[in-house]
Amino acid sequence: MAIILKSAADIQKMKDAAKINDEVLMSVREAIRPGIATIELDRLAYRIIAKYGATPAFLGYPAGSPNPFPATLTVAVNEELVHGIPGDRILQEGDIITIDCGTVHNGWVADAAYTAPVGAITTEAQRLLEITEQSLYKGIEACVPENHLGDVGWAIQSFVESHGMNVVRDYGGHGVGRSMHEDPHVSNWGSPGRGPRLRPGMTLALEPMVMLGSPQTRQLSDGWTVVAADGRLCAHFEHSVAVTSNGPEILTSW
Repeated sequence: MAIILKSAADIQKMKDAAKINDEVLMSVREAIRPGIATIELDRLAYRIIAKYGATPAFLGYPAGSPNPFPATLTVAVNEELVHGIPGDRILQEGDIITIDCGTVHNGWVADAAYTAPVGAITTEAQRLLEITEQSLYKGIEACVPENHLGDVGWAIQSFVESHGMNVVRDYGGHGVGRSMHEDPHVSNWGSPGRGPRLRPGMTLALEPMVMLGSPQTRQLSDGWTVVAADGRLCAHFEHSVAVTSNGPEILTSW
């Protein structure tokens, strides 16, 4: 495992990328409504990134793959968890949709995600969104020097499970910087005191993925979209975070 520590100047460059990514995510959130196709959200995201001369981190990823990701955003609706491909699906009142976006600007990556309601949603769905978002901040709070990655995973897992929900075991967060996926893998579950120690200069994308039902997932035939195996709702929130001597610094925003 080769964890790359970032300087203050490096982290500032990641913040610059994050400003563009933030504009994408906030603009897309304003556009989410019943009756819109997910591809329209993707086109909006691409226009904003291109306006700044930046590059979508997901489009064409991974380079050289026989099945590279074909869009700017990953979108996931209802039982879809991550890596959904935007298309002609029309959002309906009561859906929930996860928007995940990565932006590369001057060689540095910002990565963030949220799950949003489409119009009025059920009380159960609203609670899922609230618990998932709160679990992200529980994980961020644990991103302090000398803690372990296991402390971060446990902070997320214990909070989610205390509310009767489950974290996904098959997918998690990651280091982020000049590459979208750097070491270390950041699980959303774990044991306190286990795993690598956190050090100032580490930059991590934390992304709790929470299921109302079973944590089991399956991948669809498109080779990308991951769904809840039991068909129940799931949610996903993500921030890029820097570990500093003064504690965690959130680099992205919605």
